Amino acid sequence: MDVLFRAIAIFIEVLILASIMYVLLTGVRLTAFDLNLGPKYKKVVAMALVLAASMVVVFFIAHLTSFYPTI
Repeated sequence: MDVLFRAIAIFIEVLILASIMYVLLTGVRLTAFDLNLGPKYKKVVAMALVLAASMVVVFFIAHLTSFYPTI
């Protein structure tokens, strides 16, 4: 039962951290296009931000499963 609570807590924390990163990366994307980055780079910027977001979420999962305290 203790493992289940820990897994649920880690899942909730990853969701919260991922949503914060989503907001930050969306702000980066909007700022980049607000500074006159051409619309032809929209796909490249989206791919780069998806890659960055994926790496950050994997980092969060790895560190939370390793270092999350026991309940």
